[in-house]
Amino acid sequence: MQMLRVLAVVAGLTSVARADEKGTLGVGIILGEPTGISAKLYLKDDQALQGALGFAFYGGGIHVHADYVFHPLILQDKESFVLPFYVGPGVRVIDYRSGREHDYLAIGLRGVAGLLFDFKEIPLDAFIEVGGVLEFGFSGHGADIALNLGAGARYYF
Repeated sequence: MQMLRVLAVVAGLTSVARADEKGTLGVGIILGEPTGISAKLYLKDDQALQGALGFAFYGGGIHVHADYVFHPLILQDKESFVLPFYVGPGVRVIDYRSGREHDYLAIGLRGVAGLLFDFKEIPLDAFIEVGGVLEFGFSGHGADIALNLGAGARYYF
């Protein structure tokens, strides 16, 4: 009976320790331009790869982007959350399907900046970001400039 109590205490401590740890991979949603699935993988405490796969409302079609972001500035560091600013380069591919004369595929260089509301006690973050894109269209379409705005949340494993 005493052994069961010891095992119950150890199991409880292990559960508490795991709840306090935050994984390096976060998966969630992004709303805006695009609207879909968002993911972020931390490489270091202040560097990460992030991306999204979703639907683009402007012009329609599938939108995919990936960014390498740095967190150079922490605006707030409270007991329950951290509020870092992030910035970084990336790429975007979009398949325009409506609202244009012709359907076409475009690839672009992306620069992103955002704010991350990173909870300390739970494995969750929320973000808002803006991205500028210099894109190049295929099938005779030239260069263009686009703007991405998004907000979302991710759960970390």
